[in-house]
Amino acid sequence: MASSTTRLFETRVLSLIAVAIVINIVGNQINDLVRLPIFLDSIGTVLVGVLAGPLAGGVTGLLTNLILGLIVSPVAAAFAPVAIVIGVVAGLMARAGWFRTWWQAAVTGVVIAAALTLVAVPIRIYMFGGVTGSGADFIVGYLSSVGQTLFSSVALTVFGTNVADKVITALIVWALVRQLPERLTSGYGHLQHSRA
Repeated sequence: MASSTTRLFETRVLSLIAVAIVINIVGNQINDLVRLPIFLDSIGTVLVGVLAGPLAGGVTGLLTNLILGLIVSPVAAAFAPVAIVIGVVAGLMARAGWFRTWWQAAVTGVVIAAALTLVAVPIRIYMFGGVTGSGADFIVGYLSSVGQTLFSSVALTVFGTNVADKVITALIVWALVRQLPERLTSGYGHLQHSRA
């Protein structure tokens, strides 16, 4: 653990985290403009998890959501635990070699969606009554109106929208990592497990 913590404070990792936070914020703003039922705000978090490991990925998610909570909407800060889970799971999956092929990246997206659902559903229900102002609220409303309970409506919506979002995110990260020049990626220990 000490080496992971030490690695987190290396200049190259801190720089990567800063760039990733900007990528996440831009994705969030695109989502806010077009009101898609997907989020596009964790590409940077997954990228850091893949390149620098689960601890760095979790820190990236946490900082992104805290910053978004300050400058965009307090709702984002409430979901900081979800963002941490995204970064940690992405890093663990990369460590296990699940970013070597496009289909492994897609499976990783599903695993991330399942893990974050466990954290996001209670936050969405108990803090916000199931409605957060995102494009996915329509799906929650529809499922509730056709007889689903609030819990099942939120759980199905969170998992469903996040499967789409996290599979797309993981595939984007997989493509980015494969296209990055060697001089930018050398020294990231987790990357060696992610390239075939």
